[in-house]
Amino acid sequence: MVDINELKFDEKGLIPAIVKDAVTGKVLTLAYMNKESLKISMEKELTCFWSRSRQELWLKGETSGNYQHIVSITADCDKDALLVLVEPDGPACHLGTETCFENTVFKSEERKEFSYEQLFELIRGRKVNKQEGSYTTYLFDKGIDKILKKVGEESTEVIIAAKAEDKAETVYEIADLAYHVMVLMIEAGIDLKDIHKELASRHVIDKKVKQEKMTGDK
Repeated sequence: MVDINELKFDEKGLIPAIVKDAVTGKVLTLAYMNKESLKISMEKELTCFWSRSRQELWLKGETSGNYQHIVSITADCDKDALLVLVEPDGPACHLGTETCFENTVFKSEERKEFSYEQLFELIRGRKVNKQEGSYTTYLFDKGIDKILKKVGEESTEVIIAAKAEDKAETVYEIADLAYHVMVLMIEAGIDLKDIHKELASRHVIDKKVKQEKMTGDK
């Protein structure tokens, strides 16, 4: 663990803090902290910054309700910048957007950006704004029974490919299954964050299983 006194604040007593969504991995904002705001952030487990424009402490969400619950704070190799992983209660930007980084300056034509969150939102969009000819919209129109049937079929395809020890085919079928599971999640009103929280709560499961096996062996 790095001591707060080891951090390198600039001549104004500030250190840049990159705030990132712990679930989606999306960069939410870039703000600044001083020692006092950093201490408050660590004590409250909520992001607190130093406002350079107002020259005062700023607890994110105090007026808007869009608090950022801190998961971790990590310093870079030079200890002059911070990466803050958070679980946000709402938009990070004062304009009401999820992130402050919305204005694209450059995008490669060859390398495509991808995230599960983006795919999830794309699928959700096909349910909210139905598109003629879209397979995803077709599944939502057919309803839960059709969606469940497809999840079952794709699960079987994964098993067959894995049993055949065909890595490429297994990857392909897992991707199909992941897509159909996302369709099911949206139909059932389940968000990616719900799954993240459930998995995060299971970090002691292996320990429990080992304990149970040891007890059974005895």
